[in-house]
Amino acid sequence: MKHNSLWIIGLLLAPASFAQSPQTRPALPDGGVRERLVSIFIPNIANAAFSATVNTEWVRVLPDNTRITLVNHRLIARDAAGRVFQERRLLVPQQGHQESFVTQTEIKDPVLKLQYICIPSEKTCQVEIREPMLTAVQPPTGTRPPHGSTSTEPQVEALGTRTIGGVETIGTRETVVIPAGEIGNDSTINTSREFWFSPRLGLNLISVRDDPRFGTQRFEVSDIVLGEPDAALFAPPEGSRIIDLRNPPESKAPQPQN
Repeated sequence: MKHNSLWIIGLLLAPASFAQSPQTRPALPDGGVRERLVSIFIPNIANAAFSATVNTEWVRVLPDNTRITLVNHRLIARDAAGRVFQERRLLVPQQGHQESFVTQTEIKDPVLKLQYICIPSEKTCQVEIREPMLTAVQPPTGTRPPHGSTSTEPQVEALGTRTIGGVETIGTRETVVIPAGEIGNDSTINTSREFWFSPRLGLNLISVRDDPRFGTQRFEVSDIVLGEPDAALFAPPEGSRIIDLRNPPESKAPQPQN
């Protein structure tokens, strides 16, 4: 939110800057690009309590073969009632000196049908209504598209079973071939996603996405502890200011003035 506010202020101040000389005129902000990682999905399943760490690695290779590697490690947990806690941490350069601090924490409560989003640096939490998602994700059982098909439906390959952190998982690889011209590409694009799904926990313990447009994104769950986590994780931090968005105040459009 701070970045958006600064950007808006910059636009408001721009006309005053233009009144100076053309040599000192600042550049206008352009659209830019924002990328978002979609990490491990944790459904609100009851009676499947655990805590663990999600380890993220994002590797991108530039046209000159420069590799950029960003990482973070964040805490996740779910209690027997199905409440889910997650940290969100800054992605930082691998083997760098920048700290991967917590940018926000999230609590999804299917019992009270609430979601808290807390910003530790501001000691503020907003609460809103959220319908529970109690259904576990199931591993895909798709079929291979016909030979020569231009469909971008994934080709699905079973990889067998594997034990991760003492938990049995089922492996699957999805491959998608995007034909030339499908999205403005002048040649074929090959993408894949490999994941190892735990029926016991109802989530992927490993998910690897390989796509030349975005690089390789790897999410791996480690330090798995089965059983009830610390109950304090599922409540807003003590002393937090609560912003309640469940019943926002009504507002009226301003009346036109003569």
